[in-house]
Amino acid sequence: METCQKTVPEAIIAFLESTGFEDALRNAVSLGGDSDTLACITGGIAEAFYGMPPELQQETLKRLPEDLRAAYELFWQNLERRM
Repeated sequence: METCQKTVPEAIIAFLESTGFEDALRNAVSLGGDSDTLACITGGIAEAFYGMPPELQQETLKRLPEDLRAAYELFWQNLERRM
């Protein structure tokens, strides 16, 4: 059975020791272990704090399948309407 008792604190530390979005992800991956989960958690925190560099966001979106990219766009359109 997996728990978050080790992963979440490590992700928070990776963020707290970072100087930017990409640095936070590099910190998380460098910890090893369950690095994909660490990077996901750390990335969520880092994006909320630093924002995501536009060039990285564009490259990421290019790699998504069309249906996921459409879902992403719909999510942001709905979010913007509520603000």
